[in-house]
Order: sequence, then structure tokens, then C-alpha cells
Amino acid sequence: MKAVILAGGKGTRLAPYTMVLPKPLLPIGELPILEIILRQLKHFGFTEVILACGYLAELIQAYLKSNSISKEIDIKYHREERPLGTAGALANIENLDKTFLVMNGDILTSINYSNIIKYHKAQKASLTIGITYKKIPIELGILKIDKKMRIIGYEEKPVKEYPASTGIYVYEPHVLNYISPDTYLDFPNLVLKLIEAEEKVVGYYENAFWLDMGNKSDYERAITEFEKNRAIFNID
Repeated sequence: MKAVILAGGKGTRLAPYTMVLPKPLLPIGELPILEIILRQLKHFGFTEVILACGYLAELIQAYLKSNSISKEIDIKYHREERPLGTAGALANIENLDKTFLVMNGDILTSINYSNIIKYHKAQKASLTIGITYKKIPIELGILKIDKKMRIIGYEEKPVKEYPASTGIYVYEPHVLNYISPDTYLDFPNLVLKLIEAEEKVVGYYENAFWLDMGNKSDYERAITEFEKNRAIFNID
């Protein structure tokens, strides 16, 4: 199985850490998040990983060159000369000719990557999006109002729950036909293109730990959760 890891972003919300290190090399315990992901992919049967790199790519290559994981899984590099978005980069990567996984390079999760591939194939989907459920607290009393401005309901500080993307996807190769080479395209716009074309786009949910290291508080939480629950992450 083949996976693409998107590792080219600047991680500006994690500055100043990312002024000297690319976000995928930020340590979680004694390991950078990128190595944790690579070990997990190997555990679940992936044999080839393509790293779509940009910002500080030479540091990523130098780290992996001296790491044993590079002998256990075939790692290739795709260097972006300029940012092409979370979907645009894929059009310039060669040999994506079978079902493949795509994921962000800053995710700490216990998801079973082989199960999402199996689910995608069973659904005969063009694209599968790994989903998590995000709770959004509203710190106000929410009113329900009719057309005559009469108050007909009142909900105090409700918590709303929404399905959200985990940054983990499974593609069929023909989806790349919707992405123009050397053209910026973010993943949400690709999804809308596929829906408009009546391609089958499905969601996959698994009751697994998931955390996107998007800011300093989430990064600190990732360190704590990894040390506390190391066994669930399948890195050994």
C-alpha cells in the first residue's frame, strides 16, 4: 500500500518552534510526529510513503536519512517549489496509479489505517474522508424565534456536535483528473468538485484518538497524551 504525507506547510501557528524546525519534526516525547506516523503506516502494512515537502525540506530528508525507519519503509520525496495547496500537490506526484492514502504530517492518532482502506474499497468510493466529531460549546443562551419575533424556545449554552475532517483521506487514482498540474487547489474545493461531478465521496468514522497539532495548546496536549497512552499508537 502507498501513502502520501503532506509535510510542506510552514506551521506558522506553532512559531517560534517552527522557525527552526518543520512541523513534522516537532518532537512528541523522544520521537518527531513524522516518525510516529511512518512507524504506524509500516505497522498497518504500508510499504511506500511519498513525502510532499516544501518548507525546510532538507531538514526532513537529513533526519530520515540517518533514521532506521528509512530502511524499513520505502520513502520517496516530492519537493514543492511553491505551495500548491492540500490537494494541488498531488497532481505532480508520479505513480499514484492505485488506491492510495493521503494525510497531513502533523496528526497524532490511533486510527487503524488498513481499516480505512478496506472501508473505502468496500464502499467503492472515489474519495473517503476520515471524520471525527467536534463539539462546539456556545457560551450564550440561544433563542428560537418565529416570524413575528415571538420567543418560542430557549436553550442555555448548548454544545453542538459536527462531523469534521481528520486530514486523513483515501483516493482512487482517477480523482487526480480533477486536479490541474501546477495549479493551487485546497482539499475542500476538490471535494466540492467531486460532489458536483456526482463522484462518490464518503466519510469513515472510527472510535480512535485523534489530535491535529495546529496550535501550541494542542501540541502540548499531544505530548501528554502520547506519553500517557503510548500503547494505543502502534509504533513498536
